[in-house]
Amino acid sequence: MLAIPSPSSAQAVVGISVRIGPPALPVYAQPVIPGPGYLWTPGYWAYGPDGYYWVPGTWVEPPAVGLLWTPGYWGWAGGVYVWHGGYWGPHVGFYGGINYGFGYTGVGFAGGYWRGGAFFYNRAVANVNVAVIHNSYHTEVVEHGEVSHTSFNGGTGGVAAQPTAAERAAEHEQHVSPTALQTQHERAASTNREMLASANHGRPSVAATSRPGEFHGSGVVSARAENEHEAGARATNEKSAEKPAKQQKGKQSHEGKSKPEKAEKSKSKPKD
Repeated sequence: MLAIPSPSSAQAVVGISVRIGPPALPVYAQPVIPGPGYLWTPGYWAYGPDGYYWVPGTWVEPPAVGLLWTPGYWGWAGGVYVWHGGYWGPHVGFYGGINYGFGYTGVGFAGGYWRGGAFFYNRAVANVNVAVIHNSYHTEVVEHGEVSHTSFNGGTGGVAAQPTAAERAAEHEQHVSPTALQTQHERAASTNREMLASANHGRPSVAATSRPGEFHGSGVVSARAENEHEAGARATNEKSAEKPAKQQKGKQSHEGKSKPEKAEKSKSKPKD
């Protein structure tokens, strides 16, 4: 049973519409998780008075046990790009078919699951330190077809995706708005000139952070060139969990639903 605070209605449009589409999603690595219970929230392009600016991906503590994050997305409608805000809920809903990476392949979420009040992380897409995070498993997220960094749904060049029946159902469940730290994180990005697309040309110096609002320090990861050499970018988590995880891109065979091959909790399979 979920304890859901501050419920909001089904996924809402924030009321921001723009005639020019957002830039492509930058390519970046995932910083190591700061501790148990944090969930990954992908970075995204937001819009302000000076144009698009990047809101770094970050690890966030959910507002309640059992909740999952559905990322926001830009969608083409009525001749403009409209922002559909993200939300917390018991299931992951429609996020435009956007491939945000790290388990968000465009449909569903393959980064982990809740069980018995604890979150179990898929090490194939989540950068976890197994010396600290004892609830983990490894299920590969298979990439199919051409990798896409498109950041909007519909329109010319956009992702041509429609909600599945499960995603439509999730949209009508009870939702919780972004946490105060998430809101502050976006506000901090909006006041940082380096986050403007016009300044960083799609490669922000702070593409992801370990915690919301921390734009400096060892937990900060910058964007890289799409074709940049990645050999040695991340050792396996069992050997070293201090190196950022490689961003997973592309669809997977089971529509983003993470089916663990082998779950580990203190090196044993979790019991219901």
